[in-house]
Amino acid sequence: MGIMRKPVIVLALFVVSFAIASSLDPPLNDDVLGLIVFKADLRDPNSKLVSWNEDDVSPCSWNGVKCDPRTNRASELVLDGFSLSGRIGRGLLRLQFLRRLSLRNNNFTGTINPNLLNLENIRVVDLSENSLSGLLSEEMFSHCGNLRVVSFANNNLSGLIPRSLSSCSSLAAVNFSSNQLSGPLPGGLWSLNGLRSLDLSGNLLDGEIPDGIEGLFNLREIDLRKNKFSGQLPDGIGNCMLLKVLDFSENSLSGGLPESMQKLSMCTSLNLHGNSFVGEIPGWIGELKSLQTLDLSRNGFSGQIPSSAGNLQSLKVLNLSDNKLDGSFPESLTNCKNLLVIDLSGNSLTGDFPSWVFGLGLESIIASKNRLSGTLSIPSSPSMEASFEKLQALDLSSNTLTGEIPSDLGAFTSLKSLSLAQNSFVGSIPAGVGNLKAVDVIDLSANQLSGSIPSDIGSVVSLKELSLENNLITGQIPTEIGKCSLLTSLVLSQNNLTGPIPATLANLTNLQVVDLSVNYLTGSLPKQLADLTHLVSFNISHNHLKGELPAGGFFNTIDPSSVSDNPSICGAAVNRSCPGVLPKPIVLNPNSSSETPGSGASSPNLRHKKIIFSISALIAIGAAALIAVGVIAVTVLNLHVRTSASRSAAALAFSGGDDSSHSHTTDANSGKLVMFSGDPDFSAGAHALLNKDCELGRGGFGTVYKTVLRDGHPVAIKKLTVSSLVKSQDDFEREVRKLGKIRHGNLISLEGYYWTQSLQLIIYEYVSGGSLYKHLHEGPAEGTLSWHERFNIILGTAKSLAHLHQLNLIHYNIKSSNVLIDSNGEAKVGDFGLARLLPMLDRYVLSSKIQSALGYMAPEFACRTVKVTEKCDVYGFGVLVLEVVTGKRPVEYMEDDVVVLSDLVRGALDEGRVEECVDARLNGNFPAEEAIPVMKLGLICTSQVPSNRPDMAEVVNILELIKCPSEGQEELG
Repeated sequence: MGIMRKPVIVLALFVVSFAIASSLDPPLNDDVLGLIVFKADLRDPNSKLVSWNEDDVSPCSWNGVKCDPRTNRASELVLDGFSLSGRIGRGLLRLQFLRRLSLRNNNFTGTINPNLLNLENIRVVDLSENSLSGLLSEEMFSHCGNLRVVSFANNNLSGLIPRSLSSCSSLAAVNFSSNQLSGPLPGGLWSLNGLRSLDLSGNLLDGEIPDGIEGLFNLREIDLRKNKFSGQLPDGIGNCMLLKVLDFSENSLSGGLPESMQKLSMCTSLNLHGNSFVGEIPGWIGELKSLQTLDLSRNGFSGQIPSSAGNLQSLKVLNLSDNKLDGSFPESLTNCKNLLVIDLSGNSLTGDFPSWVFGLGLESIIASKNRLSGTLSIPSSPSMEASFEKLQALDLSSNTLTGEIPSDLGAFTSLKSLSLAQNSFVGSIPAGVGNLKAVDVIDLSANQLSGSIPSDIGSVVSLKELSLENNLITGQIPTEIGKCSLLTSLVLSQNNLTGPIPATLANLTNLQVVDLSVNYLTGSLPKQLADLTHLVSFNISHNHLKGELPAGGFFNTIDPSSVSDNPSICGAAVNRSCPGVLPKPIVLNPNSSSETPGSGASSPNLRHKKIIFSISALIAIGAAALIAVGVIAVTVLNLHVRTSASRSAAALAFSGGDDSSHSHTTDANSGKLVMFSGDPDFSAGAHALLNKDCELGRGGFGTVYKTVLRDGHPVAIKKLTVSSLVKSQDDFEREVRKLGKIRHGNLISLEGYYWTQSLQLIIYEYVSGGSLYKHLHEGPAEGTLSWHERFNIILGTAKSLAHLHQLNLIHYNIKSSNVLIDSNGEAKVGDFGLARLLPMLDRYVLSSKIQSALGYMAPEFACRTVKVTEKCDVYGFGVLVLEVVTGKRPVEYMEDDVVVLSDLVRGALDEGRVEECVDARLNGNFPAEEAIPVMKLGLICTSQVPSNRPDMAEVVNILELIKCPSEGQEELG
């Protein structure tokens, strides 16, 4: 019969053959019949059982079958790794002389026939690494008198461990690992005093480990890891004095280590990691002199590392990571001549990192996430060179190490992983890094490294990950980086890198992650980058790159945020056609008519480029011409307004009120007054409109006066100076009423209005503290705003704009003179929404009127093809932020130079001197961890491209995170 014949045919043959055999002498071999029936249930894709022939008298020549030469009967069936599948059939029960059954590493399914383990002569049953399922029945071990080894490891068995297992007194090895067995350990298990190996790891067993384990006095190995055991280790564990391997890791065990464990002098591996043990590591640990592996990691051990650890002269692996250990490295470890791996990470170790560690000939040194300080010193003794060549991993990250990275680092020629991240290293990256021919990970991020990336980085041909982010590295990205052909991750963000992205980067065909953000890179992107087929992330945001993005591949779907704040980047991915580049912000002198030039001086290297014969000058001149036309037109219109101001103002004295918003309408001369609440009687203050002594200030929309109502309530009145361009009365009143409904703690409330054809007044709440502009630029030095006050003003202004934008209202005119300070020091933003009253003003005339300090004006005002959106407010806010932090005007003029505040701050940031930009009047009384991120936020808000600026709601969130970083990660680091 062939292997694929139907089981029913085989069974029929079995019955017939058995009947015939019964009448013959000698009888037909039961082993042949049993194995043929067993084979009939199987699939044998690799024809491993092709030699099994039912016509043979004996199976002793069959593949996988061994016979006892005395009886000529099958004694061993070993089919390990034959790729067989199907069920383990009843045919094997015919093999009455079978001593060893091993079907390991196949694809058997179904349940285990309990009678298999009750065969009279069976000694070894290994069904591991299959897909067997179901429960282990009590009958399975009811007649197991000769069974010595049983392994069901790596299957899908479930349920409880049968109590009948304890009746198998001859058992020497039990392996039920990597199943889904649950429930407690049966107490009778400890009665198997012949047991040498017990592996129940990787199950769902729970409860406490029962007492009585000392009964297993022949036990050599016990593995209960990856279960749910709780409680303490049994006190009697130390009486199993023949134990060599003890692994109770990844459970929920607690308490201290029982003292009896010090008697485990033959133990070579002790692994208790991933539990909840507490207390000090006992000094008697040094008595376990056979230990080669000691792993107590991920527990709650405290105190110092006992000096007795130096007695473990056979020790190869010491892992005490992720505990609460303190103190310093015990120098006694120098006695551990066989030590290869030491991991003390995630503790609270202090003191210097000892140089003698490098002389131990270790393969791995991990001491990250501690409190180690001092400098890193590598001994230069020639006798240690052999030790250096063994080191493969060095991780001292997240400590407080200082000084320079030793140039002798190149002595570790076998090093594969190097991490010195999150320390306080200074100086340059040592050139010796090129000698690390075997290294595949270098992480020096979050230090204070300066200098350039050494060109010999290209010699590190095995490098896969390079992380140098968050340092002070300058210079260009070396072209030699293109020789690191195995590189998958390149992270150089948050440095001071300049120059172009090297075209050789396209040679790194394995690249998956590239982050070059927050640098000062220039030039265009090599188009060959589109050929990098494995890219999953490519971030070049916040640089000065230009030109078209590479077309194709990853770059067709690149996230726009990954290329943001590169004003001259274009391409389909960023929805910006090429070569359309937006102009620089229009910069005109806001002080030319009414103010003297600012006296604030800046060092020449921070000044804006001279505008004589420059492109920016030509743009400014063209814009100025357009603005001048608008100003002349508006001035002519204002003449008519002033002629009727006196007559219209006097009419205020005769205003009345109605039921809702108190109003009164008279003839054309008396006009209409509407107050949204309260008594509209204004007569006591009507003279203020003609009295310059009551003038509070002049702006793009008009002049503001202070007056007092009859009840003593002060108000501020804005007399619009663009009367003839205002909407019709109905439209004007409708718009003003909408504005009057807007209420926010950081917005100046609109309380009413007055209308005639020739004069329009807007009535606001009066804010007593004066404008932010006066506090910053005109107030006495001794009364300067504190950092706390400045931050609150910035945050309050941001909240007001976010509220307006939520109402789909653009302010258009954000500047320090439109931010008032109330008696509580809170910011109150005014002049919002007035642009909606002026439909006849195009953006050029509008910009000349509302941007009286043109340094606040977003660049899109000068570009007809770009829509003006809420992002123009974000730009003005960004300028305001820089003005508040630095105390400087948005634009300051020298004899032949223009200093643009955003350029000044950005230049200082380039040179690592951004703290010097903070207002000197604060005398250093400011937290750098707030001031620097706030200035960076201001620079982001003044991005040339509107889509690269954040929304005001995002700005508010960022500011709140800067103020309270514990509530989330800092967005601007």
